[in-house]
Amino acid sequence: MSDMAASVPLVVDVDGTLIKSDMLHEATAQFVAHHPLETWRIPLWLMRGKQVLKCALAERVELDVERLPLRDEVLAYIRTAQAEGRKIYLASASQTGLVQRLADAIGGIAGVFGSDEKTNLSGTRKAERLNAEFGAGGYDYIGDRKVDFGVWSSARQVLAVSHSGGFTRRLRREYPDALVLAEPRVRYTTVLRAMRPHQWAKNVLLFLALVAGHHLDLITILATLIAFAAFCLAASSAYILNDMLDLPGDRAHTSKCRRPIAAGDLPIAHGAVLAPILMLLAIGAAMILPGPFLYVLLGYVALTLAYSLFFKRKLLVDVIVLAALYVIRVLGGIAAAGDSPSQWLLMFSLFLFLCLATVKRCSELVAARAAGTDISPGRSYCSTDITALFPLAAASGYGAVLVFALYMSSPEVMVLYSHPQRMWLICPLLLYWISRVLILSNRDEMHEDPVVFALSDRVSWLTAFLSTAIIAFSV
Repeated sequence: MSDMAASVPLVVDVDGTLIKSDMLHEATAQFVAHHPLETWRIPLWLMRGKQVLKCALAERVELDVERLPLRDEVLAYIRTAQAEGRKIYLASASQTGLVQRLADAIGGIAGVFGSDEKTNLSGTRKAERLNAEFGAGGYDYIGDRKVDFGVWSSARQVLAVSHSGGFTRRLRREYPDALVLAEPRVRYTTVLRAMRPHQWAKNVLLFLALVAGHHLDLITILATLIAFAAFCLAASSAYILNDMLDLPGDRAHTSKCRRPIAAGDLPIAHGAVLAPILMLLAIGAAMILPGPFLYVLLGYVALTLAYSLFFKRKLLVDVIVLAALYVIRVLGGIAAAGDSPSQWLLMFSLFLFLCLATVKRCSELVAARAAGTDISPGRSYCSTDITALFPLAAASGYGAVLVFALYMSSPEVMVLYSHPQRMWLICPLLLYWISRVLILSNRDEMHEDPVVFALSDRVSWLTAFLSTAIIAFSV
């Protein structure tokens, strides 16, 4: 590079260019997560101007800029320019203080330009500011949006991150010599990963009522399948919403940081559109089924939303709510089948799923301890709580087995089973499986989600097969 070119500063846009995310969207999501009852303020601030919204959020939300997902291609270009002795500046429509914190985290940034209460530094305003500072044609600029065309018209060299083919074609028409550093795309596989289809297996619990009540007719099976689809759609909507609200905790986690929204592979704006669409589809499917099922699904949605906004950061309340979400799935299966709730089934489910929810927290704490941290990110637990949580999990798990044993002596068993005494063989299988889960969790040898672990564990599959065989021979 010539000395003249090396003296030309490089100006880099932030949102969507240097970082994969958008700091306004990040701040909005975190404001909703921490101040859900004040969400109504957001449109009022926006009505006064986008710059007012940004400043209001900046005063109330402390973004963890050090964990924002950076775009590798742009960061590499910045490092190369720094090595050549060029001055690097960040110019963003985000609030100036946030941009400065990001610049400090990256290091080697000569200065920043950002929005304040009076000016939203975007498009022509950004071009005017840069021209006043460096002169027209006195800087190179990296951008990624349509509003950046106004800045590129005054830049010496056009550099871009393109999010669509149409954007790339327009860029090539207007600036044939433009250099495209990256062409990220939101792929269907990314959207599918954000929906977490592997978690849909939890909704198999809807079939528990069908099996336990021996409702194996075609109509009931079809109704349960529709209920399964409705819960899968609703659960995916809830997962996406949870991922948007829990970004700091996910990014601080060893494995959750790879989730599409946390990693910046799926923009928050996309998630904000996808979540309600999935929820509407779930409600549409629920309306096909008997009326009570819709109420159960809406209860699941409401409790999931309350968990994401309030309960997930409350000590012990979070595991109780998680257990309730499992039980609601069982109730959904009962409602879809048009059956009456079995008190035995609900008691067994409550104790068993309270055990699994507690094990989930134990696994997170064990993993955090192995990673050298004392807390579970985004939760109200510390590593010393393990000594209390494991006994609680064991008590809940063995309580479920006790409920099952008491059920074996109830009159209901005589009606459903010809050989109810054979059902006792399930008790030692349950005791073994629960004890094994606790031990493996303590060793940090299982997935942090016990349900996901069970689906990939051969011993769990064998236990389920033997239990099913025992039920079949008892009928």
